[in-house]
Amino acid sequence: MTELGTTTRTTARTTARTWKVRPATVGLWVLQLALAVQFVPAGLMKLTGNPVMVEMFAEIGAGQWLRFFVGCCEVAGALGLLIPRLAGPAALGLAGLMAGATVTNVFVLGVAPVVPLVVLLVAGVVAWSRRAALRELAAGRIRA
Repeated sequence: MTELGTTTRTTARTTARTWKVRPATVGLWVLQLALAVQFVPAGLMKLTGNPVMVEMFAEIGAGQWLRFFVGCCEVAGALGLLIPRLAGPAALGLAGLMAGATVTNVFVLGVAPVVPLVVLLVAGVVAWSRRAALRELAAGRIRA
């Protein structure tokens, strides 16, 4: 996907900057915002000790530390989706969380994994669309 771009045109007296808004970029930001809106409340429910979350993680059997870890990852990932340089890595991390949630739903909880699969798909689309940032991160070229 392409980023929101600028074109600079220099004349003898002024420099004009033209902004081009691409529909694909707007759609990608809508997906990122939708994911953030999904993950912030879910992560906060885990972090604040919502009884449903406490019971679910007790049933999983890994301990309540996992609830705190997943909640922190969800909130951090949601915030990362809103920062352009971090959106790709955040989406990739959230996709990993949803892959784990899918496996847990099927093999541990015995429930249909429809919601985690849909969220995994959306996070995967965002990660794929932000793959240039992922490549920069992997190459160590992220600039401050």
